[in-house]
Amino acid sequence: MLILLPPSEGKADAGTGRRWSPDRLALPELNPARERVLDALVALSAGPDEEAARVALGLSEGQRGELRRNARLRVAATAPAAQVYTGVLYEALDLASLPAAAQRAARRSILISSGLWGAVRLADRIPPYRCPIGARLPGVGALSAYWRPVLAPVLSAAAGSGPVLDLRSGAYAATWTPRGELAERTVTLRVLHEREVDGVPVRSVVSHFNKATKGWLVRDLLVAGVRPRTAGELIGTLRDLKHTVVEQAAVPGRPRQVDLVVTEL
Repeated sequence: MLILLPPSEGKADAGTGRRWSPDRLALPELNPARERVLDALVALSAGPDEEAARVALGLSEGQRGELRRNARLRVAATAPAAQVYTGVLYEALDLASLPAAAQRAARRSILISSGLWGAVRLADRIPPYRCPIGARLPGVGALSAYWRPVLAPVLSAAAGSGPVLDLRSGAYAATWTPRGELAERTVTLRVLHEREVDGVPVRSVVSHFNKATKGWLVRDLLVAGVRPRTAGELIGTLRDLKHTVVEQAAVPGRPRQVDLVVTEL
């Protein structure tokens, strides 16, 4: 099973080990594309036009420090991606507290999307950075469009023959769309909050707690030690783990869409 996660805006303040090297990242086929984005990001962040850099990266005036950090990415200390990403989803997933077997499963099955790196595994050593997928970099352009042709063959190969649980947010999901038979093995998930209004159950899309719920769900799968072989088995496993799952009508050649219904936030 391949689990695709989004990155987080929240990241560790600094790395703790040696500087970044492409030789220490998984998916080495992505390295030429990574180098090009890294060069463009460092040049933009270190350049003379601070305002243009902040606009390109969606930073406020109070986030100037992010530019200084980006400018030093090639010489900055690194940490495993599992420690670099610290946002709501990763707090809920709480990788460090997982049992050893679940941690091994996480390292084997999880890929994290990234505007800078394309995709990384949990053990990949990277420096903290700021490079949202919505950024446009000089010489590179819009990152979502840049990564699309690069990621397609690499992630298709990483998926292997098993199911894919795609928990990426919309902008990151746009960098790779499974096609054909692989799409039919892919499960996408939307979190809905069910509450009662005037005696009638009403469901609405969850925003902030969407991330935490996905983190808890992935944690449940890892702790359970399950290895579903098909998308149907994956959906059945979610139900076995006591999650309320409602599957939408399947469409040939498209990912299977599932609603995860929660009653408490």
